[in-house]
Amino acid sequence: MTDQPRKAPSQAVLTVQEVEQISPDLIRITAGGEGYEAFIDNSSTDKYVKILFADPAHGLTPPYDLTQLRAESPEKLPTRRTYTVRATDVARQRLVIDFVVHGDEGVAGPWARRAQPGDTLVVSGAGGGYAPDPTAPWHLLIGDHTALPAISSAVEAFAPGAVGYIVLSIADPADRILPEVPAGVLVHWTQTDDELLSVVGSLAWRDGDPSVFAHGERGTIKAVRALLKEHAVPREHLSISAYWARGRAEDQFQAEKREPIGQIE
Repeated sequence: MTDQPRKAPSQAVLTVQEVEQISPDLIRITAGGEGYEAFIDNSSTDKYVKILFADPAHGLTPPYDLTQLRAESPEKLPTRRTYTVRATDVARQRLVIDFVVHGDEGVAGPWARRAQPGDTLVVSGAGGGYAPDPTAPWHLLIGDHTALPAISSAVEAFAPGAVGYIVLSIADPADRILPEVPAGVLVHWTQTDDELLSVVGSLAWRDGDPSVFAHGERGTIKAVRALLKEHAVPREHLSISAYWARGRAEDQFQAEKREPIGQIE
């Protein structure tokens, strides 16, 4: 049996259609067009894409031949950033991504701040693997700014009678945006990750094992995992991982996922 070369992920070359500042630190980009046909959708509420940002000075035209660039001109490789898809609309062939923006730091945030209708957005994916389990006795969703889009999508997928908790660390009250939450799901907003951990540790634990979605800063999520172990929540009931790590750019953060420092057991 011969080894087959790994197929390059498809790239959807989309056109920005709408740009909306929905809160002080969140910009919503709606993009679509004919290129949407190359987007691989799924039913996960935490679906995510890799966005490819090419330096305009390199004159590259998407979709990018990453294999050739890697072999011949690695300095021209587009920068990749991972973002959760807030929503998809197959009928209208478009998707929505919410970008957290903090000044001029990073790659994706500044791009979103400058984005205009007609701009190009190149995405690969989507990945994902979580959706609220309708048979779970209760739900526990934990996160920060970066997890807000996925948690918002999960809320929209809840059954009307869903019960549980949502704990979110978002400092600015103006950024605390969620869809309508079922009456049985209590929402706790915190200013800091330390406060988030305190709230999670003091929750009144319900009967049965919860369906857990916990994503955010790596150190915080490791601490959340330790709290969940105290309640012996089975691993198969958890969707838990870090979306980012304090003091790390995404390239370093992604590389460390394969090392002990980046693993959440």
